[in-house]
Amino acid sequence: MSKRTLRAGLVGLGAMGRNHARVLSSLDGVELVGVMDPAGDSAGAARGAPVVATLPELLALGLDYAVVACPTALHEEVGLGLAGAGVCALIEKPLAHTAAAARRLADAFDAAGLVAGVGHIERFNPALQSLRSRLEAGELGELFQVVTRRQGPFPRRIADVGVVKDLATHDIDLTSWVTGCDYASVTARTVCKSGRPHEDMVAVVGELSDGTMVSHLVNWLSPLKERFTAVTGQRGCFIADTLTADLTFHANGALDTEWEALSAFRGAAEGDMVRYAILKREPLFVEHERFRDAVEGKDADIVTLDQGLRTVEVAEAVLDSARRKTSLPLQSSHPRNLTTVAQRS
Repeated sequence: MSKRTLRAGLVGLGAMGRNHARVLSSLDGVELVGVMDPAGDSAGAARGAPVVATLPELLALGLDYAVVACPTALHEEVGLGLAGAGVCALIEKPLAHTAAAARRLADAFDAAGLVAGVGHIERFNPALQSLRSRLEAGELGELFQVVTRRQGPFPRRIADVGVVKDLATHDIDLTSWVTGCDYASVTARTVCKSGRPHEDMVAVVGELSDGTMVSHLVNWLSPLKERFTAVTGQRGCFIADTLTADLTFHANGALDTEWEALSAFRGAAEGDMVRYAILKREPLFVEHERFRDAVEGKDADIVTLDQGLRTVEVAEAVLDSARRKTSLPLQSSHPRNLTTVAQRS
């Protein structure tokens, strides 16, 4: 029996939507049968697929699943329309513009019994996948701290949310995912310098459920583009650069120092550095492969809507903390389907 080809649709032909169209057009076992974008497709980004202006027109093409890559403020409306029509959906991050909207989406797809996921693409970055596997294996021992820096020039295409929900949600999700722990508290400060109604810089200090300290610096105000994740623990420090998909390990030194000024220090010492050779596949392509497999009923590791909801909840706590200028606790979340990094000794 020949394998059935899944019929996929795409909502949105912006910067990210064009990348989704490229991958969907070359994904084995999938046919891009239509794209919805009221602005049309003057650049030919739909790769020959018909372009329609409304969701009912897209649904009329007969879809097995759809990728939602329209502005965040429209995710709820489009997602609920897909769930109501019995169509599975991969929704770009963040899942929705508010936690309440994210909850309604999660409930709708759950009630319909449909496969749905969130496009937190960093989970599929080779450097972070290798990092998570090494933490699960206990290579770092007890975890002390997770630090991320995500900064770069202002993206004029983003108009409906600020840097917290657009960019910091990457770091919130990847931190919970690589450690297997939820956020217990956050303290944040934001600034708005670009003349827009939303924040364009945030600094976050937080704590995970196991006591690990976290720190996130995220902004749209830097000419330097940086995607940096460092996890420090009992045996050293892992550093992941997700722009280049490189992972390095800086081990705690085992040799005694003869320098008198340092010999009294009883903390870490500089040891060997290892840069790992990692198979580097495009994260977006891997994300699509996993979601395709999930739609086909296979066991596939995707980002669930419950996980996407929790990330939006943490992002809202970050914004609330910045407004109130105080530390905020977070209630324990529903199960995240994450494998806990249990063995750290």
